[in-house]
Amino acid sequence: MHAVILAAGEGMRLRPLTRTRPKPMVPIANRPLLEYVVEAVADAGFDDIVLVVGYKRERIQSHFGDGNDWGVDITYAVQEKQLGTGHAVEQAESYVDDDFVVLNGDRIIDSSLVSEVADASTPAPALAVSRSETPSSYGVVEVEGNRVLSIEEKPPEHTAMSELINAGVYKFTTGIFDVIRNVETVGEVPITAAFNRLAVDTDVWAVRYDGRWLDVSEPWDLLSVNAGVLDTTGGRLDDAAVVHDAATVTGPVDVADDVRVHPNATVLAGTSLGDNAEIGANAVVSNSVVLPDATIRAGTVLRDCVVGSNSVVGPNCTAEGGLATLALAGELYESVRLGAVVGDNATLAGGVTLAPGSIVGNNVHVYEGATVDGPLEDNATVRRG
Repeated sequence: MHAVILAAGEGMRLRPLTRTRPKPMVPIANRPLLEYVVEAVADAGFDDIVLVVGYKRERIQSHFGDGNDWGVDITYAVQEKQLGTGHAVEQAESYVDDDFVVLNGDRIIDSSLVSEVADASTPAPALAVSRSETPSSYGVVEVEGNRVLSIEEKPPEHTAMSELINAGVYKFTTGIFDVIRNVETVGEVPITAAFNRLAVDTDVWAVRYDGRWLDVSEPWDLLSVNAGVLDTTGGRLDDAAVVHDAATVTGPVDVADDVRVHPNATVLAGTSLGDNAEIGANAVVSNSVVLPDATIRAGTVLRDCVVGSNSVVGPNCTAEGGLATLALAGELYESVRLGAVVGDNATLAGGVTLAPGSIVGNNVHVYEGATVDGPLEDNATVRRG
């Protein structure tokens, strides 16, 4: 049986981070998100994986290669245009010839779920479902016993028909490809539309799951998922990292290769520091994701932040973190925990203040003493006053 992993999307709500990398390659505890999915599939006993790639696919293909490092054989199917998850599944048609499983490449799950769906005593098609306190944020699944009746994508709040959501692991027969081609929809073809079509004509079985299920859709998810993974793994301190005796690193944290933490700096729980990152003297970094080659200068305080690759946050900058309200991809989000996102190759001079929820684009330059409150587009320049 093949496993098909959908990894072609851009992840527009994770901009600016996804302008230079595909969503499945954003780091969680200093490892690409997609790596956790590939490992779950390998641990479930699969030998053959089809990765459906598209947006900036070279980043994925150069990292995973032929799959040998994970003990699997990886083949790549290319979705040239991102036309929905159903269309993405269709790109794998020439690589599978029997029942197969499909997974999203941006959700961390336990290998047991992959095994349960693959080995379900019920015939394909089957769908993994899980309970959620916020079902309206996902695809809400209506079931009758163990039979799936329908999936509704992100219904209005308080109108969700159940607390069960689509957990993003499916088992199909090759007949799904004809169903996808015959789905009548405008624009993108979601795989859930094909499932609803199937549910009319045949039995679609629910596989219930209550294990680990970590979804990355918005910037603040990077922080919560990163912290959740660190809680599970306990974090690590790479042997090549240099932490001054007068610095404090208390976990769980993940400190990667060649990181430098200077005197009296404090790195607190939920933080990942990427390769060659630098934390200046007296700086405080808490519940944050700092990507490779980023520099945090002396005296800076960052809480609930994501700092992009090769960015510089100057001395005595402040992002206090906490709850924020912000608009993202045309949708308003309230009371989300996000200090700030600083894109790749950005430069913040000394004394800059980042209001909660600020998103600073790639290659932005913010001059000394300025205050950022809201989004800044790529290549913007901000001066005080």
